Amino acid sequence: MTSERPRIDVVVPAHDEEDRIGACLGALSRAADRLGAERPEFDVAVTVVLDGCTDGTAAVVERYPVAALRTEHLGVGRARTVGTAHALRTHPAAPSRRWLAHTDADSRVPDGWLVQQADAFTSGAHLLVGAVVPDPDDLDPVVLERWIAAHPPGAALGHVHGANLGVLAAAYLAVGGFDPVPEHEDVRLVGRAQALGLRVDATIDLPVVTSGRFAGRTPGGYAEHLRLQYGDAS
Repeated sequence: MTSERPRIDVVVPAHDEEDRIGACLGALSRAADRLGAERPEFDVAVTVVLDGCTDGTAAVVERYPVAALRTEHLGVGRARTVGTAHALRTHPAAPSRRWLAHTDADSRVPDGWLVQQADAFTSGAHLLVGAVVPDPDDLDPVVLERWIAAHPPGAALGHVHGANLGVLAAAYLAVGGFDPVPEHEDVRLVGRAQALGLRVDATIDLPVVTSGRFAGRTPGGYAEHLRLQYGDAS
């Protein structure tokens, strides 16, 4: 076993999220503190990709100890790729000793999220597919009740969300990374990993709270799913 310290790199794509990125990075900061307390052998860093932002997102990001990259509006799949490539290049470490944790700028991870990611790495998983829940403050009470009724325990298993996804760097490289597509880059990555017979674990523990808005940043993303499935509050 190498003596090289294991490392978690968190990648966060952000397009015009000035109202939500602060909560996202604050939650990641608390998760990093928890990781340091419970798994001090792990290093951790956060990379935010400012994907064609035209609002005040960058000014909010500057308040946090994260790496920030500015790009043209590439779309979420390519933004994740750019952020991951930067992390791998800037902090050299063996791909077998580093874990790539992905979330979104409109999402808040729970305090134990990075410990969960570290445990997946330690257990030998190649990918960890986590659950998300919509922010109840964003939903009409009728819509929220409908969503809760449709999600009994275990219902989230089988769904892939870029807002709660972890992957061993060696596995990420083996499957060719994220596809440069406007959406569903997360689903495609997991599908290729499964096709290669890699170990893909799934969990509903410690779900990530993500925006419950109906107008999202991708045409077929989680916001559109919420709108189509649960949006009629009448």
